[in-house]
Amino acid sequence: MTMKDAVRPPAEPLVTAAEIARLAGVTRAAVSNWRRRHDDFPAPVTGSTSSPLFALPEIRAWLDKQRKGQQVSNEVRLWQQLRSVHGDNMIRGLTTVAELLAGSAHESGTDRDPALQALVDELTVELTPAELLTNLTARYVESSGRAGSEQITPPRLIRAILDFAGGHGGTVFDPACGIGSLLFAFRAQADVLTGQDIDPVSARYAQLRADLLGLPNVTINPGDALREDQQRELKADLVVCEPPVGVADWGREDLLLDPRWELGVPSRAESELAWLQHCYFHTAPGGRVLMVMPASVAYRKAGRRIRAELVRRGLLTQVVALPPGMAASHALPVHLWLLRRPAGPDDAADFVRMTDLTANDPDGSLEPVEGQTADVPRIDLLDDTVDLTPATHISVMHTDFAAEYAATLASIELQLTSLLTKLPTLTAGSGSGFLDGATVSVSDLARAGLVEALGNEAVSTSEQLDTDYLNGFLRSASNTRRSTSTSGTFRTDTRGSRIPQMAIEEQRRYGAAFRALAEFEQRVKKLAELSEQAAVLARDGLTNGALAPPSSDE
Repeated sequence: MTMKDAVRPPAEPLVTAAEIARLAGVTRAAVSNWRRRHDDFPAPVTGSTSSPLFALPEIRAWLDKQRKGQQVSNEVRLWQQLRSVHGDNMIRGLTTVAELLAGSAHESGTDRDPALQALVDELTVELTPAELLTNLTARYVESSGRAGSEQITPPRLIRAILDFAGGHGGTVFDPACGIGSLLFAFRAQADVLTGQDIDPVSARYAQLRADLLGLPNVTINPGDALREDQQRELKADLVVCEPPVGVADWGREDLLLDPRWELGVPSRAESELAWLQHCYFHTAPGGRVLMVMPASVAYRKAGRRIRAELVRRGLLTQVVALPPGMAASHALPVHLWLLRRPAGPDDAADFVRMTDLTANDPDGSLEPVEGQTADVPRIDLLDDTVDLTPATHISVMHTDFAAEYAATLASIELQLTSLLTKLPTLTAGSGSGFLDGATVSVSDLARAGLVEALGNEAVSTSEQLDTDYLNGFLRSASNTRRSTSTSGTFRTDTRGSRIPQMAIEEQRRYGAAFRALAEFEQRVKKLAELSEQAAVLARDGLTNGALAPPSSDE
């Protein structure tokens, strides 16, 4: 704790950068600019680097001094009061408000705060309880969005799940529903909404939201869905889930014989595949599952057997690689896995649709264009790795192996034909090293204004020096040793290098040889790249049936 923290009253309200923006009537980008440009902008008093918290009195004083402040609304005052009491645990604060609005604070054992009750009463003169709670929830989602929260599915991700789910009635289930953000997105089309969450406060808040919003047939249960499945008999028409990621202690040792593991017992490292099977277990015949998955689940070795069973039984219908920026906690792409429980013995999927939207704008269209999707037969996925990464299969499906192989061979032939002609013709020299004679350092030439040093190269700025001659001798064995430390680390030191003194005509003769040698090296590198490309095309083409060896009479 700093001295500043020690003397600050414990109940002093705290605000985020987003709340400062609302207070001043500007964007969050403007607040970021103020922090960079104004040395007297108040420093954060707590919070993380990505989500700092500021003392509200200090912020108000600064805004007044800069004449950037606005009249604080009752809703902002309510939010600031919750922040001052609950800090980062705003879900508990919002739950307290929801209980006051629902008139159930006494039943839940919540102590009634007169100041908080007064603010709520003032606000409900202007707003209905549903409107107030909706506003507070939106404020919480926005303030938590940049740092990420396990209790909130980001709006972008919700939009993507709704898009790929299509119209869906019946029962919708979310076994890791948090505050209900994803589950309630289906309220316009579902007959029944049901969820569960490991955090009892989040589950309580989700149920209160549903009650205050007037959503019928909504049931939210608290508890760990893997260890304490509260709705064991539930079979839903649609199961949606953004599960916790990378949880090693998900209960494997206690659940080894659980009937939910139809596809195999997941390893400790594959908690996401445990959630996947939990969701599938609660799916009715003909029903669907939409799961948010880290991209690594598609290829990790530990999950290969379960992925193979998904494909072999025809349960997996589509894998969608979403654009980066969909997940709140990081910028990496995530996948959507779509499963369907067969309605009968002959109802399995014949192929898996692979869709790669990683090049799209996360706020733009999610409709794939040509080259972004491919229907991959199940048999083509059942190899040694069972890699379900969309880009891997889309590139193969859209490759004309015969044409590309022929073009690559033609390029190799062209490189081979011209390769030897690029080597300079050289004869025997005197045998004495040029750098053993009269030399000059590049730093001296630079000080004289004759060269400009650019990284590990030098460019002549004078008619007295040839650039190719300069760079040829910079790469000499002597200069390379000079740039290598005693530990063996190469360190570019253009200015410390030395070159022989030579007349301009002789420089140009050597420069032409060095230039030809550099082009030869480039062509050798290109030939190596083409050779590797030809080998990959040949191997992939032979194994996927796009290419075949010649028959005996060809």
